[in-house]
Amino acid sequence: MEDPTSDLAEDLSPEDAPNCRVCGASLADVPDRKVVTWIADGEVQTAHFCDATCRDEWDRSQ
Repeated sequence: MEDPTSDLAEDLSPEDAPNCRVCGASLADVPDRKVVTWIADGEVQTAHFCDATCRDEWDRSQ
């Protein structure tokens, strides 16, 4: 899998791109995606979102 922090707008196939944590859409062609990173149990965790609406929905569910 490609580094999820790389520039996803450049030659990244939908199979290799992360998916939106809320709606499941591939983020291969979403240059304005939102990313949240945090540490849990000593491990880096990352959640990707296709837009602010999905990001807000995820925030409300936490």
